[in-house]
Amino acid sequence: MTLPAQNLLAEEASPYLQQHSGNPVHWRPWSPAALAEAKALQRPILLSVGYAACHWCHVMAHESFENDDVAAVMNRLFVNIKVDREERPDIDQIYMAALSSMGEQGGWPLTMFLTPDGKPFWGGTYFPREARYGRPGFVQVLEAVDKAWREKKESVNQSADGLTAHVETRLAGSHAKAVLDRAMLAKFATGIDGMIDRELGGLRGAPKFPNAPFMQSLWLSWLRDGTASHRDAVLLSLEKMLAGGIYDHIGGGLSRYSTDAEWLVPHFEKMLYDNAQLVRLCNWAYAATGKELFRLRIEETIAWLLREMRVEGGAFAASLDADSEGEEGLFYTWSRDEIENALGYESALFFKYFTLADPHGWEGKPIIHQTEAQQIQSVVDRDLLVPLKQRLLAAREQRVRPGRDGKALTDWNGLTIAALAEAGRSLGRSDWIEAAEAAFAAIAGAARDARLPHSMLGEKKLFPALSSDYAAMANAAISLFEATGNPDYIDRAGNFIGQLDLWHRDSDKTGYYLTASDSADVPIRIRGDVDEAIPSATGQIIEALVRLSSLTGDLDLWEKAWTAAEHAAGRAEHQPYGQAGIVNACTLAFEPLKLVIVDRSENPRLVPVANRNPDPRRVDIVVPVGSATNLPMLPGGVLSPTEKPGAWLCTGQVCLPVITEAEELERMLRR
Repeated sequence: MTLPAQNLLAEEASPYLQQHSGNPVHWRPWSPAALAEAKALQRPILLSVGYAACHWCHVMAHESFENDDVAAVMNRLFVNIKVDREERPDIDQIYMAALSSMGEQGGWPLTMFLTPDGKPFWGGTYFPREARYGRPGFVQVLEAVDKAWREKKESVNQSADGLTAHVETRLAGSHAKAVLDRAMLAKFATGIDGMIDRELGGLRGAPKFPNAPFMQSLWLSWLRDGTASHRDAVLLSLEKMLAGGIYDHIGGGLSRYSTDAEWLVPHFEKMLYDNAQLVRLCNWAYAATGKELFRLRIEETIAWLLREMRVEGGAFAASLDADSEGEEGLFYTWSRDEIENALGYESALFFKYFTLADPHGWEGKPIIHQTEAQQIQSVVDRDLLVPLKQRLLAAREQRVRPGRDGKALTDWNGLTIAALAEAGRSLGRSDWIEAAEAAFAAIAGAARDARLPHSMLGEKKLFPALSSDYAAMANAAISLFEATGNPDYIDRAGNFIGQLDLWHRDSDKTGYYLTASDSADVPIRIRGDVDEAIPSATGQIIEALVRLSSLTGDLDLWEKAWTAAEHAAGRAEHQPYGQAGIVNACTLAFEPLKLVIVDRSENPRLVPVANRNPDPRRVDIVVPVGSATNLPMLPGGVLSPTEKPGAWLCTGQVCLPVITEAEELERMLRR
């Protein structure tokens, strides 16, 4: 079977794939038909994986994929397949693991060469069209790979078989279950703590990523064991990144990473998942410290999400590009003259609180950032700065905007919904909770035969969902239940777990696969154990199972959570990296916290205490005084009495005596 000799990306639901639909390359989307074509022609596959906000993906596209001569070589020698890694993280993880197993450093664009049956045999990341940066030219690479395929086919196939077997063992293999204990988190968090940059925050060196799963490990360690240095590492990292150029001081929100060790020069793409996790971390930091910096950055970042990232229907778009008008960061950077023109004589006030940086190696306009002293003073004098920022934002809106990848990814939306619900609850912002409910309704309402899509772009939906989608939406539903008290969200969470069991659970009932059982186009069915910028699918699944079993008292769910955690921990011991999501989730499984509050609907005294003390280990159930239905179960099958206000704080199957005073509850939650 062969497909038309033309580019076939125009009808795809991914803006990234659509960006390549005008290339002279005969791109195919990843599909059974494209794989069958390679087999029929006995021609190797050139697999190119990227995403819409990826700067070097755009560079390689402009240099090579838009070039007729390069495209002619690609079309003659290969079946060319283009993948949006956000649409197909399963495909991306398989071939990124293959590249890593070859001893190469990963990244995007990912450029892999596969045998006609989809097995990887060689690859790299960005290749320039002409040889430079110490890299061979792309046409040289194409011709060398073709020569090796034609002249050494047997050895290439043997190499591909060995590499595929190695990747399968690494990503889909089974290992003996581990014994869960308290030492697991302590050891892991201490290892992370040893990598922290004590002066600049984050991990030592460059580039610097927010690395939310690691930050959560440190935070959990502090909450559980009182390790103050772990808390301080998170607070320092947040304060430093929120002062740097990686944070958008005019419009709110965080870029994906900084290219330097000072958080100063970002790659300017903004990702939904980074900002969802930033809101959660800042919410915990504000609760722990009372520092207004964290509250203000939550407000600014959520304002940006609601202003620039919502799509029709209420869900959230995936990302914003780094580039506009062909230049990275152009939309976000300012010359001194531009600021003075926008603010007039008040520009002097602005420069009292912000600094323009023009660091070595940066070729664009200056980058706005803050010194530590400016950051502290700008929080004190924030009311003076609001109108100045509004005027600069209005001036910026007149510029050519970066492209937006408008597809709504289910798992990333789940993270965002949970963050909005939690922050809305903590800071008393019902409008944020309403936005979370609207996004939840948009994603859940897109289901077909009870199955979620992984991605949506307008009317186009990509089925089936991944396990991370069901887990993230289950966690989102639980967070919305905590924020609203609506028991329907518990039912929705249970339904998502039901779909996980139906389509993703393994035959031994010890865990879950990332890809559904009826997905016909994956060469390897992987577990989804490895973190990327967000916790792994496995980590999110265990978290959802633990939280839902705590809320409902369902012992079967609890057994499922414990089994999944033990086996995931066993596999994580054999992973070279990316285990934070599993370790964090196993920590929740080992000591789950549950808070049941009976309080008056009017002028409650206990509920506000719980709201302003968020704890990622804890699930909260609030019941009005006098309730006779939907009563929460305490461990041991005991129903909580509802005739007067009281709070029960439980760890696992053990509850403390009832707490009736707000001050006492505050002390217990802030221990």
